[in-house]
Amino acid sequence: MNLEYFIAKRLITAKDYKSSISSPIIKIAISAIAIGMVMMIVSVATGIGLQQKIREKVSAFNGHIIISNYDNNQSEVTLAPVSKNQDFYPKFTSVSGISHVQAIASKAGIIRTETAFEGIIFKGVGKDYQWDNIKEYLVSGKLPNLNNEVNQEVLISQFLADRLNLKVGDAFNTFFIKENQNQLPNIRRFKITGIFNSGFQEFDATYIIGDIRHIQRINKWTSNQIGAFEVFVSDFDEIKSKGEEVYEQTASTLDSKTIIEKYSYIFEWLQLFDFNIIVILVVMILVATINMVVALLVLILERTQMIGILKALGANNWSVRKIFLYNAFYLIVRGLVWGNSIGVLLLLVQEHFGIIKLNPENYYVNQAPVYLNLGYILVLNLLTITVCFLVLLIPSYIITKISPVKAIRYD
Repeated sequence: MNLEYFIAKRLITAKDYKSSISSPIIKIAISAIAIGMVMMIVSVATGIGLQQKIREKVSAFNGHIIISNYDNNQSEVTLAPVSKNQDFYPKFTSVSGISHVQAIASKAGIIRTETAFEGIIFKGVGKDYQWDNIKEYLVSGKLPNLNNEVNQEVLISQFLADRLNLKVGDAFNTFFIKENQNQLPNIRRFKITGIFNSGFQEFDATYIIGDIRHIQRINKWTSNQIGAFEVFVSDFDEIKSKGEEVYEQTASTLDSKTIIEKYSYIFEWLQLFDFNIIVILVVMILVATINMVVALLVLILERTQMIGILKALGANNWSVRKIFLYNAFYLIVRGLVWGNSIGVLLLLVQEHFGIIKLNPENYYVNQAPVYLNLGYILVLNLLTITVCFLVLLIPSYIITKISPVKAIRYD
């Protein structure tokens, strides 16, 4: 074993190595592995990062599971109230893995200013609302204070603020249409305390967030009547199973729906990223493997005389094959070191500076998010090494066909 390792090391570090005819092929093989690893790391990091970021945004504005009245209303606007006096509120103790439950209500309205008007949905929230989910998207101002008496403080999106030419501290009138269209609309005047920008066009172009008591008064509801419950689960990967459990534990008059069901078109689109990532991984590993096979074949042909001498000295076929496999392993590791270094560096630059921008209308985010995790990087490296090494066993079999006598005479 020590002799084989010594010979392999001499084969790699010999002075004539750089000047040999195999040098360009070897450099190409190392470059192919490095580029392939960069592509794999970036594709997995950006693919998973985009999936997670979109899930977080959808969850921040809707929760993971929505419990509402069992009716045919498919709109975002609450029609019939739900009582807050439920066994699962404020703590959903009958189902494990539920982190939070909050009460909300929504009502359609029209914001009118001196120069413009926009249709919106006023999302009413209360003291139990989990602001931490929204806080990261706050670009200016502060969160509304809903702990005291009912007030006019609201959050509005950057998109609506720009279209209506509003800023933090401005006030505006909102008209809420009554169910009986013959009656005059309810008018509420709100004051902007904060502006958020989620990058999710569907939410930014629609929602303003304020005190739920405004909707309760407009709809003539009691303080125990709300529009729906938003339920958050601890582990998003269990959302389907937890959604089924929540549905079973709620009253027959209530319906529950996960955000995967509510926004099925978004999550079906996200699933395509898994397929794209797999295709990229397969192609990159295939390219790297082909280049390594070519490099190993060139090395074997270039060292034919050395193979003959080793066999003449008594080395068996497997011992000689291991010398070249050691050499190939060294080249693979060199390529992986360069690939990992460049790939991680690119991800860190994107994470901190957001150089690559995306169209939020198509991707729901302003810039390409990244998910940097040591676990999947190690898996990619091990997968590349394993596949390349197993495939290289095939061309190394050529060594067994080399005759010592012919090899020593080979020129």
